[in-house]
Amino acid sequence: MKHIGITALGMYVPERTVTNADFEGRMGMESGWIESRSGIRERRFAAPGEFTSTLGVRAVQDMLRRDPEALSGVDLVIYATCTPDALFPSTAALVAGQIGLAGVGAYDLSTACSGFVYALSMARGLILGGTARKVLVLGGETLSRALDQNDRDTAILFGDGCGCAVVGEVPEGYGFQDFVLGADSAGGPALYIGHLADQFPDGQPMRDVPTMNGREVFKFAVRVLGDSGTQVLEKTGISNADVDWLIPHQANIRIIEAATQRFGIPMEKTVINLDRYGNTSAATVPLALDEAVRDGRVQDGQQLLMVVFGGGLSWAACTMKWWAGAPSLRADSGKQAPEQPAPGQVSA
Repeated sequence: MKHIGITALGMYVPERTVTNADFEGRMGMESGWIESRSGIRERRFAAPGEFTSTLGVRAVQDMLRRDPEALSGVDLVIYATCTPDALFPSTAALVAGQIGLAGVGAYDLSTACSGFVYALSMARGLILGGTARKVLVLGGETLSRALDQNDRDTAILFGDGCGCAVVGEVPEGYGFQDFVLGADSAGGPALYIGHLADQFPDGQPMRDVPTMNGREVFKFAVRVLGDSGTQVLEKTGISNADVDWLIPHQANIRIIEAATQRFGIPMEKTVINLDRYGNTSAATVPLALDEAVRDGRVQDGQQLLMVVFGGGLSWAACTMKWWAGAPSLRADSGKQAPEQPAPGQVSA
């Protein structure tokens, strides 16, 4: 049986940093209120001319700088995003055309913040089924362009960024072990971005900007992160004590703390970077994973658990044994800051 895992990593965050002070002064909030409620200190916003496809190209460029052969054999691109450049062509196809993969299969996947883990599951299944050999998976957003910047419930939480991974065969004993995927549209009105429809199937009105019921999302997130994490550990046949690193969706520090308590993994084993990037939706897990690999926390043979939740409402969890046998998967692979190529330009 083939063993499927991650064989390359890359990431990109825009240069523009937006601090809490930028919101607190404008919205009349007390200094430190945002960080005390969310754990977020700052986030990145895309510059004019930077779109979700641009961020994806630049994440791939970072990956190629660390591993020039990373895209060799890739025959499918999946881009997990809820902020695509267009309804069609897919943002995945736009990225593929700029990185030398024009002509391969390419599609977008929309499960909001759960998207990257969903896409990893799709990539693994397509490889095991023989449809693809290697898959480039991206998770990226430019939520700053979709937000109502005067909405206190959402504007302060979200940021922009992109992480990418190549999924392919890895040695025996490494790679993905199991997945749990779920969705419940009944909770959709609690966290959504509307588009063509002006109401949900039950008649509730729908807005075309990110809309959130924070209280309901908090309760949902704590429950599904804990439950899905427990379920995938049981499916894999390991205990929470076997987990070396938990990589959760970076939405809110209080949600993460409550969820870790729910399935008994200490915060000391939890990768956190939302203080610097905020909630980047589908990009949170690949950004956190990449940073933990770069700084040496995630090492060869360690047991990882990824848990996410998102709008829809959706959730996903994954277990994997980390393989560090490729250039971009080791601690010394990415100390230098990623270069900033112009859109459409990718070089090793």
